Amino acid sequence: MVALCWAYRKLLLSLPDVSREVTSAFHPDAKYAELMDSLPILHARPKGVIMLARDAEGTPLGCGMSHPLDPTTSEIKRVFVTADARGKGVAEAICTALVDQARTDGFARAVLDTHITLHPARRLYARLGFTQRGPYQEMPAEVLPELVFFEKPLHPQSLRLELPQ
Repeated sequence: MVALCWAYRKLLLSLPDVSREVTSAFHPDAKYAELMDSLPILHARPKGVIMLARDAEGTPLGCGMSHPLDPTTSEIKRVFVTADARGKGVAEAICTALVDQARTDGFARAVLDTHITLHPARRLYARLGFTQRGPYQEMPAEVLPELVFFEKPLHPQSLRLELPQ
């Protein structure tokens, strides 16, 4: 899973110059290495989770994780799928599992952000019922034009709406 996160960072660094600046600003090498060491703590149960997708042979295909921002909000982080697995529904399966887990854990909403140039990710999030919104936490003003923020309400699956008799 850590190798997938490093591959995700490498992908982000390969994007146009501004993306490189944003990624480098948020996660310089040493800081990202520290983050990788702390993933099991940051995304620990009972309210966080790390998802790893593997093929039938056990080869890692992708990952994603979430953690609580506050008692009602789960933030989805580092959704990444290897190049060979893209377009095969892996990212959708990871995101759906993360949303389902957040709902099960009692969160009222899920939030996430992505880079403005990651159009497939943006389409996926919209298809999964996320809507664009403004920043949900403090961000440096210089990176705001490069990011897109999303939110999805997490209504209980057992919720039934009926017209009164």
